Amino acid sequence: MSLYILKRIGMTVPLLIVISFLTFVLNHLSPMEPVKVILHAQGVPTITEELIAETKAKLGMDSPLLIQYMDWLIASLHFDFGHSYVTGIPVWSMLGPALLHTLKLVLVSSICIFGLSIVLGVICAIREGRWLDLSVRSLSFLLTAMPAYWLAALLAWYFAVKLDWLPTSGMSDGASYVLPVAVLVIGYAGLYFRIIRSSMLSHLNEDYVLYERACGIPESIVTLHVLRNAMQVAITVFSLAIPTLLGSTVVVENIFAWPGLGTMTINAILSRDFPIIQAYVLVLAVAFVLFNTLADVIHAAMNPRMRREH
Repeated sequence: MSLYILKRIGMTVPLLIVISFLTFVLNHLSPMEPVKVILHAQGVPTITEELIAETKAKLGMDSPLLIQYMDWLIASLHFDFGHSYVTGIPVWSMLGPALLHTLKLVLVSSICIFGLSIVLGVICAIREGRWLDLSVRSLSFLLTAMPAYWLAALLAWYFAVKLDWLPTSGMSDGASYVLPVAVLVIGYAGLYFRIIRSSMLSHLNEDYVLYERACGIPESIVTLHVLRNAMQVAITVFSLAIPTLLGSTVVVENIFAWPGLGTMTINAILSRDFPIIQAYVLVLAVAFVLFNTLADVIHAAMNPRMRREH
């Protein structure tokens, strides 16, 4: 098992290096020269070649690309992503609080999504083909197909404007979580519960289930055993749910004025604030890689055959 974990970590390192390099060159793929973007953001009226050369030398942009990348990578390992082109504020001082706010939203949404998915998946698998199973699946298809921006606007209009029950923006108290969390849960619970249901159905006809029932083991215990085995298939999908939600909060955060990564990134894109965009892409990519590695490790820990192989 320890060897398997070391192998997975060893595979992760070169992947992270490639991701970091692609993130860095994102700045150089812009149709406008990065130095000109900086000077425009600073409100410089006339941009001359001398000013461009001076700014490049000041920011180290006149060095070879690989040297610039190594300097940026080393600084990023210390959470130094440079300064905003627009405000001049260190990127991490903006990214840190925004990331924390987004993580709060993602954590609450993930707990609700996982809990609801497991409950609905178990119920629908046990009652396969009955009216409850058909109704839940039909409703989940309908809700999952709704665009997030339309669903968010609909919930905000009904519960915040018409009924005046919930706030429409900000994160002042617990009530502020209800609408954005509801949009994320509706969008993803319908997907994940079908994975649990499908995985459970594939185990319900296994020999060990028939043997347990023949031995008179209570159906609730049998269901728990089936759920445990079914979770081995779903664990990878669930582990990737958190980074997926991190990248999916952009619409929700902007509609409900949530002060998180999504809102900050949209503003950075509109103002071409590349250091913030680079930091966002890097954080999101690293989250996907790390959670994917974590999913493989958890899967190996739950599967005895993988432990024997490695």
